[in-house]
Amino acid sequence: MRHHRVSRGVALRVFAALRKEGLAEPVAGGRWRVVRPGRQIERRPLAELLEAVITDDGLQVGEPFPSTTELSSRFGVSRPTMSKALDKLESAGLLSEARQGKQRTVRALPTGTESPES
Repeated sequence: MRHHRVSRGVALRVFAALRKEGLAEPVAGGRWRVVRPGRQIERRPLAELLEAVITDDGLQVGEPFPSTTELSSRFGVSRPTMSKALDKLESAGLLSEARQGKQRTVRALPTGTESPES
């Protein structure tokens, strides 16, 4: 808004018009995102995307999980945002606890990829 010297109201009206045309969408936190034609946007929560890292990268129980910094650049989010999502996987029991100098490891496979125990 500062760059273009317009008020918040003008910016909101512009995004409303772009939304009607399918060129913008609301994002959590009261923000907006421009939708670029031909680019598919991943709409799953970050924690679900991180669960998919386990299966997509072929990780097994006990193997090291990628670092917060690596995952932040991979998904284009800040480190604090990534840390919150990783905390959810720790709470769910999928990853080991993060400690300084010690890399996270996979503790369990996501539901649907585990073999049933007898």
